Amino acid sequence: MSPARRAREIEPFLAVEVAERAQALERAGVDVVNLHYGEPDFEAPVAVTEALTRAIKDGRTKYTSSLGILPLREAIAEHYAARYGVDIGADQILVTPGTSPAMLLLFGHLLDPGDEVILSNPFYACYPSFIRYAGGVPVEVSLDAAEGWQLSAEAVRPRLGARTRGILINSPANPTGAVLSAHTLRALAELGVPIVADEIYHGLNYAGRDHSILEFMDHAIVLNGFSKAFAMTGWRLGYVIASHDTIRALGKLFGNFFISTTEFVQWAGVAALHEAGEETARYRAIFDERRRVMIDGVRAIGLRIDVEPTGAFYVLADARRYASDSRRLASEILETCHVALTPGVAFGENAEGYLRFSYASSVERIREGLARLGRFFAARP
Repeated sequence: MSPARRAREIEPFLAVEVAERAQALERAGVDVVNLHYGEPDFEAPVAVTEALTRAIKDGRTKYTSSLGILPLREAIAEHYAARYGVDIGADQILVTPGTSPAMLLLFGHLLDPGDEVILSNPFYACYPSFIRYAGGVPVEVSLDAAEGWQLSAEAVRPRLGARTRGILINSPANPTGAVLSAHTLRALAELGVPIVADEIYHGLNYAGRDHSILEFMDHAIVLNGFSKAFAMTGWRLGYVIASHDTIRALGKLFGNFFISTTEFVQWAGVAALHEAGEETARYRAIFDERRRVMIDGVRAIGLRIDVEPTGAFYVLADARRYASDSRRLASEILETCHVALTPGVAFGENAEGYLRFSYASSVERIREGLARLGRFFAARP
């Protein structure tokens, strides 16, 4: 059977392709330094794993409300009140198995065919796929490395049109590590267009406190979860915060397509928010140390970093002095010196010629990977 057009239009996720090839090499006995995935190399906080075990022993393995268990939604609301000073209700939250299903439902809810969503370029690789799969049109705003990869209201305003249904932002950002200031978030909110804010890297800001878009507008839609700051990638636990009407609509879709999010994982999320604050602060300090090692090391091997990242755990490095085709370059690096990196083109044409380094690995592995890359680039014209 021939797939539908919406399926044919989805491009491969290059980070996954790199990971699969790296895993194949490892199965063949090759030592690969993995600097491609945004996945912390340590386990979730002890309180979280203990809560998961306890929930399973207590038989918390059933269907839940499609919105998620009330204690987790209340904990999320309390978290946003304490951290950002915003007042949201538990009935404004939908708990999902990661933020990806949340985006799939959200853009399916928001977009009719031909509707537009504005997003920056570079962007998280899968954003355009979610928009196109819902029949929407991604409208890109080009960011400049020399200006810190910053999205501005001035750049967005000319891209607004009659079919604009939202502005998608990500701060701290993947792949650039850029953080939007309170001033920028306020200016974007004042454009009067609904904003979808991916806040999944909140808690990994090394230059100040995080700001939620909900501090500046009450009709925004927030995507967040536990994968990054809590080192819970494989647990698949995320959530959406939106208006009561939007959450009711998304809850109806979620009930149809997913029924509910795994109950015992949700109880682990409650423990994460109530008991894991000190552990996540320790994780952030570890990432900050790795950030400095990665920035200094990438520059030492001859790649350019126009602006130092201050959030998430990525460095987007300019490799155009060596090659213009980042996909081919990343493949050559993986096959010859066995370092896995994500090609910049995965994140849009503005990142072509760049390589994304993840510093979610240990300092020892980062240094080993950089040493291999140093030898690789030293031998390259």
